[in-house]
Amino acid sequence: MITMIAAAAENRALGKDNQLVWHLPNDFKRFKNLTTDHHIIMGRKTFESFPKPLPNRTHIIITRQTSYQAEGCIVVGSIEEAIEKCPKNEDAFIIGGGEIYNLAMPFADKIELTVVHHLFEADAFFPEIKTEDWELINSDFQAKDDKHLYDYTFETYIKKQKTPQ
Repeated sequence: MITMIAAAAENRALGKDNQLVWHLPNDFKRFKNLTTDHHIIMGRKTFESFPKPLPNRTHIIITRQTSYQAEGCIVVGSIEEAIEKCPKNEDAFIIGGGEIYNLAMPFADKIELTVVHHLFEADAFFPEIKTEDWELINSDFQAKDDKHLYDYTFETYIKKQKTPQ
């Protein structure tokens, strides 16, 4: 199963200047729990925003730079090639950024989205989730607290099956 996993604000903002614009420790925990021991697919800029590769995950980096290398990572030139590198019988996660989410939307089976209940200025955005294509199957609201400046909701979507005409 191909799952897109992201945290996006109410205006679909993902981040600015290749950085998140909020800090939600519970979202980081959820991301780690869901993606550990799986393949994660990302764009080069997302990969370069990490201080080091994320532990216990196979990194697949999509870039147009044909000579790009990253130690211990798989480097590919397209979303199709990235998906092809993932084991067919295991879950794989698309982790960003905005351009990669747009490219991956037709291939995704599931979306794990953390909606941050605030509006942010951003330069990267999550694509619109069209209700005719996706079904919300779980929604778990979390109120802000001393470690979380904003309310947020964990949402899970699955792709609707197209009925033949």
